[in-house]
Amino acid sequence: MALDKSEVKDIAHLARIAIDEDKIPEYASSLSSILDLVEQLQSADTDNIEPMAHPLDATQRLREDAVTESNHREEYQSIAPATEDGLYLVPKVID
Repeated sequence: MALDKSEVKDIAHLARIAIDEDKIPEYASSLSSILDLVEQLQSADTDNIEPMAHPLDATQRLREDAVTESNHREEYQSIAPATEDGLYLVPKVID
C-alpha cells in the first residue's frame, strides 16, 4: 500500500508531529512498508491455531500474598479536617 505526500502529512498532523518536507518520501516509504507487513500478517491463515498466553511455556513466579505494611489510617485521618467511618469528607463542589 503506497502512501502519497498528502496522506503522510495527514498522519503527521494526527500524530501531532512536525516533519520536514524533504523527508516526506522517506516517511512514505517506511509507512508503506509497515502497512504492507500488516497486510501480509493479516493474510496468514490462523483458523486452526489456539491463542497462547505466552509464546514460551513459562509460568509466572508467585510470591506469598502477605500484608507487608501496617495500617496507618487512624494516624493519617487524625490530622484530616473531616472524616466519617474511615472516609475523608470533602466539601461539595457541584450542585
